[in-house]
Amino acid sequence: MKYGLCNLSVVPLRAEASDPSELVSQVLYGELFKVLEQRKKWSRIRLLFDGYEGWVDNKQFRLIFEEEYLELKKAKLVYATDLVDIVTTEENQLLSIFLGCQVNNCAFLKHSFEGKTNSKKLPKKQLIDTAILYLNSPYLWGGKTPFGIDCSGFTQMVYKLNGYKLLRDASQQATQGEALSFIEESEPGDLAFFDNAEGVITHVGIIMEDNYIIHAHGKVRIDRIDHTGIFNNEARTHTHKLRVIKRII
Repeated sequence: MKYGLCNLSVVPLRAEASDPSELVSQVLYGELFKVLEQRKKWSRIRLLFDGYEGWVDNKQFRLIFEEEYLELKKAKLVYATDLVDIVTTEENQLLSIFLGCQVNNCAFLKHSFEGKTNSKKLPKKQLIDTAILYLNSPYLWGGKTPFGIDCSGFTQMVYKLNGYKLLRDASQQATQGEALSFIEESEPGDLAFFDNAEGVITHVGIIMEDNYIIHAHGKVRIDRIDHTGIFNNEARTHTHKLRVIKRII
């Protein structure tokens, strides 16, 4: 078994070993992973944080030894909390990083970081303040940064920045937590899940106060939510059908 560490700001995680292949997620700076299979140009990896798998370009990560992986794995997770920040490399070059990048591995990479961070579990009410930081971020299938993010990447990153672990996809996240019977029982920070005509969960957002929801649909936006689902005031129609509300914390 081989192991890797992301030493770039953000790296595409693809469905297949090919540049034109579907972007299924992204690997952010500082993330650790196992290398399940290595080819000449591509490697299939499994992320430590959520177990998500995909293919990355061999030029876009650093291989590390098992002993190094196991040692780094023990470290307390520390995340950058500004929308955009800078890491300085050993060669005194600047590397842009984003909200949610993992900076506790900077010393191992011989990088330095002096920005704002969080390493604690924060109160549930803080989730909404974090979510607002992503407001107007464009929707990107597989994205996890303020410059492009999908619905479940958005919820995962908001929870991650506050010290909580969510799985990667909306359908996976829907298996976590406790289901609520009515929308009136929900609290800010709870997750609402939405399904398609076949009953497959395809969308997720974060409940706010007063029957509002923040979610990634075209961009990270705030809409109304009711027993039917999400009501888009601009389109004057419901855009997503409510399936279940889950309390994770």
